[in-house]
Amino acid sequence: MFDASPKLPVRPPTTEVMRTRSGLALAADVYRPEGPGPYPVLMLRQAYGRRIASTLCYAHPSWYAAQGYIVVVQDVRGRGDSEGRFRPLEYEAEDGADAIAWAAGLDGSTGAVGLYGFSYQGVNQLLAAAEAGPALKAIAPAMIGWDIRNDWAYENGAFNLAGNLGWAIQLAAENARLAGDQAAFYELHGLARRMPFEAPNPARPAFMERHRRLSHYHQWLDEPEDGPYWPRISPSARAPALLARDLPMLFIGGWFDSHLPGTLAGYRAMAPGGRARLRVGPWTHFPWHRKVGALDFGPAAVTAMDQWQVRWFDHWLKGADNGVEAEPEVSLFDMGARCWRDYPAWPDAPFELHLDSEGRAAIDETAGRLAADAPHEAGVDYLVHDPWRPAPSVGGASGSPPGPVDRSAVDARSDVMTFTTGTCAAGLTLAGPVIAELRLVSDAAAFDVSCTLSRVTTAGQVYQVAEGHWSGPAPAADQPLRVPMRATCVTLELGERLRLSIAAASFPAHPVNPGDGRRPEDVPLDEARAVTLGVRTGGGLGSRLILSVPAATKPAP
Repeated sequence: MFDASPKLPVRPPTTEVMRTRSGLALAADVYRPEGPGPYPVLMLRQAYGRRIASTLCYAHPSWYAAQGYIVVVQDVRGRGDSEGRFRPLEYEAEDGADAIAWAAGLDGSTGAVGLYGFSYQGVNQLLAAAEAGPALKAIAPAMIGWDIRNDWAYENGAFNLAGNLGWAIQLAAENARLAGDQAAFYELHGLARRMPFEAPNPARPAFMERHRRLSHYHQWLDEPEDGPYWPRISPSARAPALLARDLPMLFIGGWFDSHLPGTLAGYRAMAPGGRARLRVGPWTHFPWHRKVGALDFGPAAVTAMDQWQVRWFDHWLKGADNGVEAEPEVSLFDMGARCWRDYPAWPDAPFELHLDSEGRAAIDETAGRLAADAPHEAGVDYLVHDPWRPAPSVGGASGSPPGPVDRSAVDARSDVMTFTTGTCAAGLTLAGPVIAELRLVSDAAAFDVSCTLSRVTTAGQVYQVAEGHWSGPAPAADQPLRVPMRATCVTLELGERLRLSIAAASFPAHPVNPGDGRRPEDVPLDEARAVTLGVRTGGGLGSRLILSVPAATKPAP
């Protein structure tokens, strides 16, 4: 058992400056334990101000220092007191490698360095690790993007409107503050607290155009998918170099984190090396509490992130024989049983449920069924998407508030289809990937598909456990559309049911699709058209939901 009480007294932090290979000065706060040492180094490279030090989610740096580490919290290029221009992720590989080498040589250091941090601070660990020297011994990236274009900026072709705009406003406000542009700062500060989506084109609001010089936002909107920009800022492009390093990596994610697909993709890419570990809790992007959305996941959900990380780094940086390498490779929080489940590898035990309906799944919540056996009779069930009142994003990873919230009122809308299992006669445990494989018909050249998997409680509440969104041209009539959804781990209680909800919008998480083939983020709302979307069921060419069910129990038909 880890002893979380402080072990060593800690000196007040000192501010120290290093020079990058390009000559820029980067500022850092350095926390040192009292005593002669030497100590290994833990480094957190911050994009939001080094004194904040990601304490939104982690213990204060002094706590880590008390465990016997020199802790370095550094402002990345162009942030805080560090020189240069901040361009998200573009310089983190080279600057991070330089910072690791510098930190290894600090007074009192053993020369061994570990990196930690979540979100931006998680991605810059991976970028730096691909170029760093031998001083880097282990990392702990949490809540990351892996392929920044496809699992951060976009999801299955859909621009992540609410997430991208909110983050861009925050970064632009800080750029304005550092530049002394008080008027821009206060305008953006206010907008961040009342996220506006009422512009003629919500993805291209006038205020972002006014402050274009302060933001990366338009670049993320307009950079071509196959251009050189995205690989330059994506850890996925450095996967061969990262695998070749065989670096111990502790990946940490959250079931309701907007970046969960990136975290899982990064872990799966690094798993063949044998020294990657994965922990996924019931959390949103931040904070990491036991109470998430409308649910309390109990004491087992209280974050042990700090303790996990110290055990991890004690082993790899100090050589502690603490059993880290013998622990299960994958540990997932079960959102139904409210406990942790361990697996020797990422679980992927496919089990199919088939969509069936009476043709009224968008009108009557009892008319659409998820069944273990494929229905013999072919059918098509329709919904109509009206851009005047698009289906809203509610809860999950992208809704406001995020997390599990009762979406029964959304499921009752006539532009949302629902397909539900019978009640479970015994507990059913899902763990791993979730994919909706849909055969669709439409009167539109292009459309969006938003899928949500929920558990329906015996009291009738509907709580999200996985979701996925897709945007693009209508697939050929004989081709199924696969919508990868966020993975999950949940055990249904006796009498609960599973439900798949399907809509043609999730606004403002994603822009409204105009239906004519143009990119949704380029089209004003008044040019969007109504879209009829049909889901084929039965007849050998029906739609299905593919789950991972490692346990022996199966859902009732």
